[in-house]
Amino acid sequence: MHAEIYTDGIEEITVGGSIVRVDIVSLSPTERDANNAPKKVFRQRLIFSIEAFANSVEVMQNALQGLVDAGVVKRNAPRSPSDVMSGNPDMTGSASHASRNPNASSNFR
Repeated sequence: MHAEIYTDGIEEITVGGSIVRVDIVSLSPTERDANNAPKKVFRQRLIFSIEAFANSVEVMQNALQGLVDAGVVKRNAPRSPSDVMSGNPDMTGSASHASRNPNASSNFR
């Protein structure tokens, strides 16, 4: 039997030399932050060579494109650099996205 790990997401990706470290997290069932949202808890680290990381990203992009093509996932409009710098959550500035819990899944927008 192989161990399986559930993750709520990636907290940080660090590149050092020819090594890429990807920290995966899950949401705590008991710990809360100041906004009463579940805290992200470090669970495990994936360590890749640069080449393995690049190949893995390509595999994930292909899987995502398959989900988009199947209609399972809807892509959001690309964000401009000014949106990112201003903290604007989307290009329309929609309040529904701005007030949304940052720990909520983007599948339920």
